Amino acid sequence: QVQLVESGGGLVQAGGSLRLSCAASGSGFSLNAMYWHRQAPGKQRELVAGISSGGFTTYVDSVKGRFTISRDNTKNTVYLEMNSLKPEDTAVYYCHAYRVRVGGSPYDYWGQGTQVTVSS
Repeated sequence: QVQLVESGGGLVQAGGSLRLSCAASGSGFSLNAMYWHRQAPGKQRELVAGISSGGFTTYVDSVKGRFTISRDNTKNTVYLEMNSLKPEDTAVYYCHAYRVRVGGSPYDYWGQGTQVTVSS
């Protein structure tokens, strides 16, 4: 079935950069809206960035100007470029794929998460 596999997390100093990748299996990737969420211990999971099937993007205010979401439909992959990282960006980052399916349940899949740790 559908699998989303995140990679690219790790330990980085404040002010540094990381690039997360999420590779999706199956067909129809270009039809999905793709999202990155994150969850830190003791905090709610929050939407960080999203990109629609048409390429429109959105970001949570705290990462605007620092993070960039993009997609390569030929590779079934979505990316999150993270620059000027701050300790408060430390969290597990999750890839999410979603689209409405007419006459059925929504297409709704999550990756396993990748840890991002930013040291001060």
